[in-house]
Amino acid sequence: MSYRYGEYRDGPDPLAPPYDVRSALDRMGDAILSGSNPGHALRDLLKEGLPGAPDRRGLDELLREVRRRRRELRERGRLDGTLERARALLDKAIGQERAELFPDPSDDARMREAELAALPDDTASAIRELSDYRWRSAAARQTFEELRDLLRREVLDSQFRGMRQALANPDPAAMERVGQMMSDLNDMLDRDARGEHTQADFEEFMSKYGDMFPESPRNLEELVDTLARRAAATQRLLASLTPAQREELNQLIDQTLEQAGLAEQMRRLGESLYARRPDLAWNTPERMSGDEPMGMSDAVSALDELADLTQLEAALRQDYPGASMDDIDEAAIRRALGRAAVDDLEALKQIERELERQGYLRRQRGKLELTPKAVRRLGETALRRVFSSLEAGRRGDHDQTDAGSAGELTGSARPWRFGDEQPIDVVRTVVNGVRRGGSTGTVRLSVDDFEVAETERRTAAAVCLLVDLSYSMALRGTWAAAKQTALALQALVAAKFPQDAVQIIGFSNYARVLQPDELAGLEWDMVQGTNLHHALLIAGRHLDRHPDFEPVVLVVTDGEPTAHLRRNGSAAFEWPPTQETLELTLAEVDKMTRRRATLNVFMLADDERLKEFVNEVGRRNGGRVFSPGADRLGEYVVSDFLRARRSR
Repeated sequence: MSYRYGEYRDGPDPLAPPYDVRSALDRMGDAILSGSNPGHALRDLLKEGLPGAPDRRGLDELLREVRRRRRELRERGRLDGTLERARALLDKAIGQERAELFPDPSDDARMREAELAALPDDTASAIRELSDYRWRSAAARQTFEELRDLLRREVLDSQFRGMRQALANPDPAAMERVGQMMSDLNDMLDRDARGEHTQADFEEFMSKYGDMFPESPRNLEELVDTLARRAAATQRLLASLTPAQREELNQLIDQTLEQAGLAEQMRRLGESLYARRPDLAWNTPERMSGDEPMGMSDAVSALDELADLTQLEAALRQDYPGASMDDIDEAAIRRALGRAAVDDLEALKQIERELERQGYLRRQRGKLELTPKAVRRLGETALRRVFSSLEAGRRGDHDQTDAGSAGELTGSARPWRFGDEQPIDVVRTVVNGVRRGGSTGTVRLSVDDFEVAETERRTAAAVCLLVDLSYSMALRGTWAAAKQTALALQALVAAKFPQDAVQIIGFSNYARVLQPDELAGLEWDMVQGTNLHHALLIAGRHLDRHPDFEPVVLVVTDGEPTAHLRRNGSAAFEWPPTQETLELTLAEVDKMTRRRATLNVFMLADDERLKEFVNEVGRRNGGRVFSPGADRLGEYVVSDFLRARRSR
């Protein structure tokens, strides 16, 4: 027995490693740290496709494929092909009959020629007139029967896709079976409308007539959907023709159904389908630009697919309120683009599911939010970016993954006490257990055996980062950099200086404390006002709660103070700033000086008033003033914080 191995083609590779959702979060973080919100960042990620998976297409690429397919369908041909073919066969039959009559000198031959000459110009009326005509030419009779067979197949196949094959060799028994199928179908729809239909009824129906439905529907709902879409496409075909063509084709359809004895059954079916799916575009004209004439059945199939592609295009754009990946019909994707596109779509849906399942995203009141776990991840990303910008080789300015959070080891150890955070000295602990237990071969540790490695004492700091959230930050394009800086500083303190007490304060017309889990999704305030006075008040309270900590205060702003807090708690805004605003703000600066807190200010605008104000702050407080570009703000803030921590 021999075996052959090759690439797995029936869907996603079952042996492929699980998708690393963290790379997706990092891609979202690029947008979030640039000022986008989580919902928009996820939408952009899904449009671009999976990071690290070049063989997987995003929504934008699938959308381009759908649009390309629409262009191909529109350029395939004209919609009047059945009329053209019917006219050609009719002219051929009449020509063959005249050729048979011409040599005959009898009056009957002349009468027949006159009858043929008096036929109406439109094809449908001429065919109706000839339905009772007794052909003298056998070839003409055969051509006319070919015409009627063509119309019967095209009309029925336009409604039931499998009729072309079922009627390949038409005979009375085949047409009788079609009529019985339509009768049973209408009865089944009536029973369903009364609530009496069962799945067993549907399965019995399909066992009799399944060959007429190549789509292989699994239940009545799928069958109705298939038939309704084709019926709607037929109506769109008629609406796309000229009024004369529409009238002529309508007559051909009615005449064909009457001659087949199916007119009443088709009327019942059409009414039922419209009542069940009125949402379909039943009478919307469609423009086709091809030159090749298309038969009615092929034209209906093309219009049916075009309707699918139009709905699919709207779903893939995801640009309407409340749009979600669940709006994209998997069956429509399969019909339009094949199985590979279904796999691509499923991979995209998996991103959102995994981000929520693994605890990076959550929905609060219908809004997508980042969890604290995701914020920590984005903070680490922002911090890595900051460190990658710092000059290599500067002591303390690089990411030391091996540095402990409680100070450098001194080389000595002492017995463990409850509450100790120093690392366990494993060697001394095990030796103590061996000494106590003797040479029994089994080491059993007790609490008294544990020793901890002593470390250098590290001073704790109370850190305040004051970030301007005013409208001008967004206008100048500096808000994204400020948010990245706040996240990076938060991540740095949590990872390297966990003993520090950090507080991030945002200020616009008012100031407020920002929690770590709201930093990433934070947006600037669409209000006027730079209330540094209120922000310094809140920062002072934070420092007062930690009197034994070293104070570190950093201010990021792009404008001078234009608001202050009144005694009643309301905010006063004036521009240019009033003397009262400046005096109250500088009074808080003086309080910071008395707390021995140095204020370092990072200016994000080249404004003379702002320069004058921060120079006064530096004179009163002794702090430093920086004027970094937005692209280097994080580097400046983190470097200054590390310098301050080292100096202490």
